[in-house]
Amino acid sequence: LRRCPEAARPPGPAALRCFPAEPPPPPAVERGTAAPGLWYEKAAPGDRRLGKVVTIAKSKKFRDNHGKVLLEGHRLIKDALEAGAVPQTLFFSTVGHLKLLPEAEIKRASLVKVKFEDIKTWSDLITPQGLLGIFSKPDPAKMSYPATQLASSLPLLLICDNIRDPGNLGTILRSAAGAGCEKVLLTKGCVDPWEPKVLRGGMGAHFRVPIIANLDWESVPTNLPAGIQVCVADNDPDAPAGTTSVLRGAGPAGSAPDSRKAPVKSSPKAAPEHEDEGAAGIPELAAQHYYEDWARAPVAVVIGGETHGLSPAALRLAASTGGKRLVIPVVPGMDSLNSAIAAGIVLFEGKRQLLWRHKQEDDRQKLPVPG
Repeated sequence: LRRCPEAARPPGPAALRCFPAEPPPPPAVERGTAAPGLWYEKAAPGDRRLGKVVTIAKSKKFRDNHGKVLLEGHRLIKDALEAGAVPQTLFFSTVGHLKLLPEAEIKRASLVKVKFEDIKTWSDLITPQGLLGIFSKPDPAKMSYPATQLASSLPLLLICDNIRDPGNLGTILRSAAGAGCEKVLLTKGCVDPWEPKVLRGGMGAHFRVPIIANLDWESVPTNLPAGIQVCVADNDPDAPAGTTSVLRGAGPAGSAPDSRKAPVKSSPKAAPEHEDEGAAGIPELAAQHYYEDWARAPVAVVIGGETHGLSPAALRLAASTGGKRLVIPVVPGMDSLNSAIAAGIVLFEGKRQLLWRHKQEDDRQKLPVPG
């Protein structure tokens, strides 16, 4: 027991006891206002909340367990707010950053003003803007996607198979949104779409097109519309993907064929990481060039990763729907195209074919009916 001051010593037997001093009250929170009714808090020195940012950014397990994602920069945060994503905490370096965001939406969040140097310490960008946001992990079923995006949506879906490079996946998502894809499905084995590098590469695509992640192949069909045809993209017929196509009349695999019409059958073989599944259960797919007729609504395209290629499950799904293997011919001796480039080529060709077919149907309906 510590000795109490005389004045604090209670009379009688209690004088032998001394009670610990109460802890000092926490410092008063310094607050400011960015607009009428829009209050923010000024972070005190040593505030640890900003340190959570790096944990969310670098740990998929943390993102999944806590249902949080990190967004950075005005455009991405504004797109998220307008799509209905729920902000939890916004960190900003100047009040001007808040004035660029929809006020009604940011009122729901804790607004914390911090030093730019602190944001720069935790930021994943080379040139930070001074604005970070922790959001609840968006649920595609609850998002309100832009009206212009919905108006341009086509019965064209994308399935990503073993896309493990964050930059590639971000670019692929951006292409899917640009082509007007109805939905994007990511199978297990793909990188987390909420990783910072994927978000940067997507340039807002996460809030323009529904992205369903972490699917096993058994659940993929339940996320596809009835009557869909699933095609697989091949940007290098001789690569160690799920099958190897040898075009009739062609030179070495991957080169341009002598004839523009080269329907063939592919000879499937399992990619190295799927060899234990065996090639016996992998069906043959009819192969054709990507610029030939294949896109009939609704249609889905599977893009495989550069390292592991297409999985046998992707090929079986394509075969079960009467799908085809779409070959992108390359000049002999050249390496295969980057998977993000291949996705862009095939998706925009699919868009062209779907729009052309839609126009043909419209023109037929406008023809006068014979009397």
